[in-house]
Amino acid sequence: MWPRQVDMTATDTSTHITAQKSAHTTEILPPKTVTEHSIHWHMTTQVLVAGWGAAGACTALEAKSHGLDVIVADRFMGGGASAKSGGVVYAGGGTAQQADAGVNDSPEAMYEYLRHETCGVISDDTLWDFCRSSRENLRWLESLGVPFAATMPPGGKTSYPADGYYLYYSGNELVPRFAGQHNPAPRGHRTKGRGHGGKVLYHHLQSACLERGVVPMTQSRIRRLLRNPTGRVIGAEIWHLPPGSAAAKKHQRLARWAEKWQNFSPALCDRLRHQLAALELRYSEPVNVRATVGVVLSTGGYIFNRQLVKELAPGYRRNFKIGATGCDGSGLRLGQSVGAQAAHLNRVSAWRFINPPLCWPNGIAVNADGARFCNEEVYGATLGHAICEEQGGKAWLILDAALRRKAIRQALLGGYWWFQSLPALALMTLGAKKADTLTQLAAKTGMNSQQLGDSIRQYNQAIAAETDEPMGKSRACCTPLTAGPYYALDISVSSPVFPLGALTLGGLKVDESSGAVLDEGGGAIAGLYAAGRSAVGIPSNLYISGLSLADCVYSGRRAGRALASAHNHTDEVASTPQTASEQTLSSTEAFSDEAFSDEALVSQLAVTASDNAATTNAKVNQPFAPASHANHVRANQAQANQAQDKTASKQLQTDGETL
Repeated sequence: MWPRQVDMTATDTSTHITAQKSAHTTEILPPKTVTEHSIHWHMTTQVLVAGWGAAGACTALEAKSHGLDVIVADRFMGGGASAKSGGVVYAGGGTAQQADAGVNDSPEAMYEYLRHETCGVISDDTLWDFCRSSRENLRWLESLGVPFAATMPPGGKTSYPADGYYLYYSGNELVPRFAGQHNPAPRGHRTKGRGHGGKVLYHHLQSACLERGVVPMTQSRIRRLLRNPTGRVIGAEIWHLPPGSAAAKKHQRLARWAEKWQNFSPALCDRLRHQLAALELRYSEPVNVRATVGVVLSTGGYIFNRQLVKELAPGYRRNFKIGATGCDGSGLRLGQSVGAQAAHLNRVSAWRFINPPLCWPNGIAVNADGARFCNEEVYGATLGHAICEEQGGKAWLILDAALRRKAIRQALLGGYWWFQSLPALALMTLGAKKADTLTQLAAKTGMNSQQLGDSIRQYNQAIAAETDEPMGKSRACCTPLTAGPYYALDISVSSPVFPLGALTLGGLKVDESSGAVLDEGGGAIAGLYAAGRSAVGIPSNLYISGLSLADCVYSGRRAGRALASAHNHTDEVASTPQTASEQTLSSTEAFSDEAFSDEALVSQLAVTASDNAATTNAKVNQPFAPASHANHVRANQAQANQAQDKTASKQLQTDGETL
């Protein structure tokens, strides 16, 4: 057994950043300045990756392929927002799937289109490199076992294609104002499999990590960075739950519930997250991990950090959160704790998809006054951005009787996902404002009658005259609204039946050739890198489906290559590290469902703040013992994938009241 000798007197040379703490997020402590012998290093590796989602996995795999030892630490079991996503990778330049579908695409065409979307958030050279390497990065994913296919849905465009369709227009490629010299091409490559593809994609990434010897350290939070007297980041203080402990088992169960029920009961899930944080504070044990080449921050965005959202993007506090519990800004805050520069932190992707139903974009979107403000056929995040940033979060979708009947048929018979059809049906049948005339509709919704009338009249006149309509909508999406009764569907942020989701896009500024984190003066912070949504990247202006996962692959592999290059050109700081098999650490031993019944689980988790503080102080010098790991992760993931929660939603809500 190793003695736990955590030096609590080492020099703190930084202060907490603003909006540091939120009730269920990881508290980030100021960095410590340490020397080689001033603290006990429980584990030594060459690369330490914080966050085991897609970006972290790709970083680890790339670094490992160059012969580096890698430990990846994750607050939960890995996966994060990537595993919860649709598994769409934005790829082009002539992929095999595009070729099979008869689509002609090139890196030049992809670059031309993405310049419209990125608007200079990254350099043209970086964007070109992203497009040039896109096809190869997709092939790399396929080499890891990630499956893709070429079948396209009817019309080619949707918010998310149904099972059986895997290639589609996932952005604004078909919108006239985004047209260029090249023909539009579908570049949304949905991972093949039943249901959302994120789970399938991440399964292959995680399996590849384990097969190649990446050492995972799950249920572990990085609470502070460790740096040497020159300012180089040389490791991290990680707090992990004891392997196989009752606390670890409870933590995993609560985390699974919090993710599973987020779409149905966000408030209940927030309460579960408070319990997760309480467990972590009471039972976590500190471990110092040394990284002789570098530390990579890849913990995702900050949408689940209420205080950061309030400070950085207050207009999005009412939005439905898209992501996972680990998206609490811990990577951002860790970077800023050592003087890192951040950018575009106010950039948030707000998702207001109105396709499907396929005919909804043929209506018109108006603001609170009744004025049109956007082309309705644009990608959902483009429309959502206009609603949230330009219209104060308030908007209506106007349909006439014929268009509403057609939309209802499509929602019922179109083979859409439940999360597409059910909200649409509820909005058209239960939540719509209905009136025989536009004047009456304006009165019921509080719109300006003259303005609403002008909006529809100008729209109808342009269609009748076969001229360009005011917002530049393509002819196929134009249908005159002439037959009452008229319907106003509430597509606002506050819509009770049609949530408007959001995820954050900004992050740490990095050297775009390496992923090295930059300080306020623009210089690289030695030993520190960032990837995915912890960093400014390709989707940091406006999001389109698949662009974030594609950037996770691109930026993760970039960081992995940079670490290998740094290793080749820099002497090792530490003595020879232990092998991965000698230093494995886990909180993920296969657990028994009988250990804690669903009915008793929540009520057993009452943990007071005073207990947290007392327990944390008492644990500093307790002994620490490493446990075997990779096999436990495999067993745990297999069991988790097969497990079915025995408690129904009603019972879960009843249990949640005890919180």
